[in-house]
Amino acid sequence: MRNSTLYLVVPCYNEEEVLPYTINALSEKMKALIQAGKIASDSRIVFVNDGSSDNTWDIISSAHKADSLISGINLTRNRGHQNALLAGLMTVKDCCDVTISLDADLQDDINAIDKMLVEYQNGCEIVYGVRSKRDTDTFFKRFTARSFYKFMKFLGVNTVYDHADYRLMSSKALESLSEFKEVNLYLRGIMPMIGYKTAKVEYERRARQAGESKYPLSKMIALAFEGITSLSTKPIRLITLLGLFIFAASICFGIYSLVQHFLGNTIQGWTSLFLSIWAVGGLIIFSLGIVGEYVGKIYLETKQRPRFLVQEFLNDTENSK
Repeated sequence: MRNSTLYLVVPCYNEEEVLPYTINALSEKMKALIQAGKIASDSRIVFVNDGSSDNTWDIISSAHKADSLISGINLTRNRGHQNALLAGLMTVKDCCDVTISLDADLQDDINAIDKMLVEYQNGCEIVYGVRSKRDTDTFFKRFTARSFYKFMKFLGVNTVYDHADYRLMSSKALESLSEFKEVNLYLRGIMPMIGYKTAKVEYERRARQAGESKYPLSKMIALAFEGITSLSTKPIRLITLLGLFIFAASICFGIYSLVQHFLGNTIQGWTSLFLSIWAVGGLIIFSLGIVGEYVGKIYLETKQRPRFLVQEFLNDTENSK
């Protein structure tokens, strides 16, 4: 039985500062796995350039020329982390037996790859890399992350707690992923929908070696909102319940006003009326905004635009599957 061909898929956006370290570390890891007989010799490290404006693609191209172990995918323009990751997975799915996706900053411990491969050999089609602890995070980040997972669960979205995009996927799982055609991507929520046998591997997240994070708070909020609106219709249902509650409150307030009128009590009421109008008006606009988000997503889905376009794929396929 031949060893499995492993492709590491690494999305990159303006990572020129950390890439030399990443290329060196992953190359050493892959060569060690090949020498140990854990993966096939035609395994590759695939860096996906997500429309970087710095020298990221030049570094990837030079590394490919120097070592056939390094491959590269150059997208035509910036499409965002989730689309770049999907582009890498879909481009290499017919070249390998198994993929492992991870970020270019290598904050995810690459030594967990060995444990992932063991789980794969034991029959798992998807293996999730899960953080064992969040001691290095700030209180704000820990609180918001845990709140988000709980909120997603409340909305009925099945996600893996403390898992980002560090995961192993077999070719079988990749074929199933290719059947999901939505434009609005939140891969962390789609993975549990695929099914098959899964496992979790814990690891400790490390500090970034160089450069700055390409995922500031604004992008994290945008990704969270994408996940909520792409995978759950519960917010719309909550709007309905909110409308019913406001309608019931208005009936109670109307009855109270009538009673006070017949009792001859003068109701000053201007302030409460003013605040009520603004409150209800704000809720209406907010509700319309949420509905509009869903309508907008339907609009994008019906257009069926490509989620990514590959400009160039550098890969030594002489010995590939």
